[in-house]
Amino acid sequence: MLTTQPNTQRPESLKQHRQQQHDFPAYKGQCYEEVVRLRKQFLTPNVTSYYKKPLLIHKGSGAQLFDQEKSYLDMFGGIVTVSVGHCHPKVNAALEEQLRTLWHTTNIYMHPKLHEYAEKLVTKLPGDLKNVYFVNSGSEANDLAMMIARLYTGNHDIISFRNAYHGASPYTMGLTAHSTWRYPLPGLNSGILHAMNPDPYTGIWGGKQCRDSPVQTTRICDCQEGECKASDKYYEQLEQIFKYSLPRGKVAAMFAESIQGVGGTVQYTKGYIKRAAELVRANGGLFISDEVQSGFGRTGEHYWGFEGHDIVPDIVTMAKGIGNGFPMGAVITSRKIAEVLSQALHFNTFGGNPLACAVGMAVLDVIDEEEMQKNSLDVGTYLLKGLEQLRDKHDVIGDVRGKGLMIGVELVADKETRQHLSAPHFVDIWEMCKDMGVLFGRGGLNANVLRIKPPMCVTRTDADYALAVIDYCCEQYMKKQKRGSTR
Repeated sequence: MLTTQPNTQRPESLKQHRQQQHDFPAYKGQCYEEVVRLRKQFLTPNVTSYYKKPLLIHKGSGAQLFDQEKSYLDMFGGIVTVSVGHCHPKVNAALEEQLRTLWHTTNIYMHPKLHEYAEKLVTKLPGDLKNVYFVNSGSEANDLAMMIARLYTGNHDIISFRNAYHGASPYTMGLTAHSTWRYPLPGLNSGILHAMNPDPYTGIWGGKQCRDSPVQTTRICDCQEGECKASDKYYEQLEQIFKYSLPRGKVAAMFAESIQGVGGTVQYTKGYIKRAAELVRANGGLFISDEVQSGFGRTGEHYWGFEGHDIVPDIVTMAKGIGNGFPMGAVITSRKIAEVLSQALHFNTFGGNPLACAVGMAVLDVIDEEEMQKNSLDVGTYLLKGLEQLRDKHDVIGDVRGKGLMIGVELVADKETRQHLSAPHFVDIWEMCKDMGVLFGRGGLNANVLRIKPPMCVTRTDADYALAVIDYCCEQYMKKQKRGSTR
């Protein structure tokens, strides 16, 4: 239970208190107007920014970001990428030391950091997951995992979930089942099938007994403690794909985020992933866990999100939090599977370069030394329980879900029907939160989910402030709606 309740009575003092907590760093860059002009003139027009008046961020520290005028509590972590805190001193020091010795060689030569880091990273993985290939991003990691699975199995077809996000490269865009992120390009869906998403909140089946989270949906279901009928029904739908849409006994792989990130922090029905992995393997395929957002202790109970599903995948992909903002990623698998890459040359110029490996090792050290997985569980559960209270208080909050510091808050127009809150109304609340000094992400197919995935160094004090701001902003939104309905 919360030791302090969200405070709705003093929003201005909350805002002032937040500003006073931090020494404000001077901004020495170009003026805001000039940056806006340069952005419009020289960046491609698809590069868009959050908020009606985009922020010009110039410094970060811990869970704080700074623009020209004030500080913000960063509850999105650079899209779930800043794992141990902005500009963490130990990570900074490791990078600075490496900068003075060796920047780059590529893997045509050996350098010590690559091998030290590979050994250190794979000790975090169970079973035979002991061979690593380093890349530069999550899209690259999933790209490579697709190729490995097809080469190893000799099969072509790959399954992912509707509502999944696995990247935006031409190869991974087919895995990503969000119309928002897909261009009309030929061949995207070649050999890729999208299974029904086993979502207990907005899916066809599911309810208050169906997901592994400290907070359950309020949706009614007839599942009993220890069983999930909804999971059985979704699994039957997966079986239909194998019966009707695949060559018999021939699938290359199935991809699954352990908790869907861009899709709005969606968790699956209990037991589904384990059964799905068994079905895929029985049909000659590999099971691939996308840990780009859910890895490195973020879910609290486990170091990797897949451990919460009681499985050991055949391939694990990772990025984002692996480097605390440094561009890096990795694919980890068994020696037997990895050997297929020896059929031809495969090369990544920057993957596993000395700078990235130095940063990666420092990140692993900080997670362990500062017990950030434990903090994710403690602060995340505290935050989830506080959000549960706000869900019960405000009609605009339909669902609260997640584990550790991977949290989603779904905003709705109608709690009974679960109709999503439309974009203009969502933006009203979201902008108010920003004005109060808290930055949240935005996700879900309808962009109506507050994505709460802060650096894993956030405190209960930070959580209290975030809760108070959500509470106040939802209250102000509901008041505004009532005033509008009486006119």
